[in-house]
Amino acid sequence: MADHDVRDMQEDVNLRDKAYRAFTRGLLSQALKPGQFISQRELVDSTGFPLGAIRELIPRLEAEGLIRTIPQRGMQIAQVDLSLIQQAFQFRLFIEREAIAMFVTTATDAELARLRAAHEDIMARALAGADQRVVDDAQQIDWDFHDRIVDALNNTIISNNYRVNSIKIRLIRQSQTRLESDLVGPVMRDHLNVLDALDRRVPDLAVETLSEHIERARRRALGV
Repeated sequence: MADHDVRDMQEDVNLRDKAYRAFTRGLLSQALKPGQFISQRELVDSTGFPLGAIRELIPRLEAEGLIRTIPQRGMQIAQVDLSLIQQAFQFRLFIEREAIAMFVTTATDAELARLRAAHEDIMARALAGADQRVVDDAQQIDWDFHDRIVDALNNTIISNNYRVNSIKIRLIRQSQTRLESDLVGPVMRDHLNVLDALDRRVPDLAVETLSEHIERARRRALGV
């Protein structure tokens, strides 16, 4: 294969990846709404990418469950419903329980200290007054903490599928469980409890405290 053919293929892949990231940014910024019906042309307008890239992107979005094609109606962005909540949290629990059982044995003391310092800083800022910047920073720390535990498995298949599920979790959070000022403290305390178990290097305790944290998030999403 000629060098220019390889470059063309790489450019096509990069374009599809960029279009994918633009689509997910639209979801997470709420420019695109769960359950919304959308056309290919509207995806072009919302992402800023050409129709060819959008057409190549759609099969990936369908395979990941982020959109579905409904006969006679068109494409619909994933809906936040009971089925999505149950399945997304079940997937999350299965992955994170296994991940933290390994993370507790592989995380360095320095990494755990950095994670704890970030959480304690947010707690102190929240006590002084949880404005929107504090809430946003807490949300990022929340996501980064869970991502790091899973990424420590060093398994790109698991990490990639976990990221897709995280997008669905974040869609749920936007409508029901996104961190607000009154949740910053409880969520950060949950994380600190997990870090206590990690510091003690007790796998069963780490799995238990993380499972309790995820279960509380699931119950908030269900409104129970």
